[in-house]
Amino acid sequence: MRLVIQRCRQAAVRIAGETVGAIQSGAVILLAVARDDTVEQARALAEKVAKLRIYDDADGRLNASIHDVAGSFLVVSQFTLYGDCAKGNRPSYIRSAPPELAQKLYLEFVDHLRSLGRPVETGRFQQTMAVELVNDGPVTLILER
Repeated sequence: MRLVIQRCRQAAVRIAGETVGAIQSGAVILLAVARDDTVEQARALAEKVAKLRIYDDADGRLNASIHDVAGSFLVVSQFTLYGDCAKGNRPSYIRSAPPELAQKLYLEFVDHLRSLGRPVETGRFQQTMAVELVNDGPVTLILER
């Protein structure tokens, strides 16, 4: 799994003009699933994300977690994170999981993240989405397992 996490002040996902997920402060997570990923990896990454100290504490240092700032998550499936542009001009997505596995592990990640105590909104799997966010910081991280 590969995740891009962007701390945000607000974010929303729209499909055909309809808002399907929206949060105020917290983080947007773009999530890609690889062919060899497992349920255990999805759960471990959800736990890691929930514990990341990427929010400002009282001294303005990146030392607070999402729990400390009462934030929310917006999780969006994005298989293109595994796009390989090493050869030619058209990315190869050979490392991306097939849709059935990708959806299963995406939902496992989302469900486990929810179970850890913070609100989680989502986009819709295999849909063309407009993702809007106001970055905070900006703070952007890439996690991979």
